[in-house]
Amino acid sequence: MAMESVQAIEASDAELGLLPSSSQRGMLRRAWEVFVENRLALAGLAFIAFIVLFCFVGPHLYVTNQVDTDLIDSLCTPGSQHLLGCNELGYDELGRLMVGGQTSIEVGLAAAVVSVFIGTLYGAISGFAGGFVDSVMMRIVDAGLSLPSLMVIIILSVIFHPTPVVIIFIIAVFYWFGVARLVRGETLSLRNREYVQAVKVIGGRPLRSVVKHIVPNAIGTIIVQATFAVADSILTLSVLGFLTLGVAPPSTDWGSMLSGGLTYIQGGNYWWLIYPPGVLIILTCISFNFIGDALRDAFETRLQRR
Repeated sequence: MAMESVQAIEASDAELGLLPSSSQRGMLRRAWEVFVENRLALAGLAFIAFIVLFCFVGPHLYVTNQVDTDLIDSLCTPGSQHLLGCNELGYDELGRLMVGGQTSIEVGLAAAVVSVFIGTLYGAISGFAGGFVDSVMMRIVDAGLSLPSLMVIIILSVIFHPTPVVIIFIIAVFYWFGVARLVRGETLSLRNREYVQAVKVIGGRPLRSVVKHIVPNAIGTIIVQATFAVADSILTLSVLGFLTLGVAPPSTDWGSMLSGGLTYIQGGNYWWLIYPPGVLIILTCISFNFIGDALRDAFETRLQRR
């Protein structure tokens, strides 16, 4: 009986991709084919690749001073010296977009990783435990989801000094509730599978079932939620920056740049202070959402093949 249980676990590992399998490679190939069929997702992926190069490689090619102000160039128009003009403090606007993009992407990715990690672990444990433990843990999630998250995030940003690390945890502390609920739903449908029961039969720890079987089998939901979490985190950071609650100067983010540009919307045609950061926020969030939609379709196809 123990040998049969071990074989069942190994078979499940191969099915989940934890062991090499030609069928697994075939399913991954099919998932990739479904993904590339979505042209909006490919466009979004190309734009995200461009933004990453623009923000992290661009400053090495287009060198500007984003620390010291230069009031002589305050609000200068786009030209050969400053390709996208300057803001009210004399910072080169194109270089500012690169620096602000670094902050937006880093905070968005980090907040997504933290929130998805917490939500995945919490939801998997809740669903696997079941019973009274599950009820208590889900009531906590329900309470968190009932809160006006944006309002609470704004209040916390006022209370705490808005450094990037603080903002990451402020955003993550509310986003993980939704992830936990989705992963818990996946766990409820997986905990009675044969390979999970086999772990119990041979005396395996519950943590093994959660880490090696439940979480890998819910990886589709986790990856899709992580993609959406990046877009939501970037948008939340932009909202905080727009309300002047973002990162402290001389650091910046796209929301802070947009807020500063709107100050001069009535004073003249300073379009370079408003449209570039606004367009980058919209296109970046839309691109991540397109990628998330395509990944969801791809993983659904992969699960159907199984």
